[in-house]
Amino acid sequence: MIHNIRYRLFVYKDEDENDLIEGLKSILPTVKVEREIAEGINGDNIIILSGKISKKRETKEFMNKLLEMDDFKIANLINDFEKKVDANGNLFLRFSKKDACNDVLKICENGDSIHLKVKIAAYPTKKRVAINLLNEFFTSKN
Repeated sequence: MIHNIRYRLFVYKDEDENDLIEGLKSILPTVKVEREIAEGINGDNIIILSGKISKKRETKEFMNKLLEMDDFKIANLINDFEKKVDANGNLFLRFSKKDACNDVLKICENGDSIHLKVKIAAYPTKKRVAINLLNEFFTSKN
């Protein structure tokens, strides 16, 4: 159902990089993080952690982890597919960095977060096809 998952998060000077990597691993346990340093607005260095997973077992593990969320969170996610899926069949998710560091999966809408771009294996590659596949997946939980 998933071609790949790209992830990215920013580590600011007041954050612990190792804690955030562990938080990322609570969402995507098998990540191999690529590290880049960029200059922030204030001249401070910002570390950008990013990468991609594409092994079927790993992407399936992530989707099953989403199924473990409570029914309210899943219903909210399903209701947001129109704005979280683009025309190319990508599902964009953000997870709270703070909650991930506490091993809690919490989708957030904005702010400093862990960004995921989930490429849905939709044929043809269209928004509606991707949303239908996602709806089938999440409603099959019941």
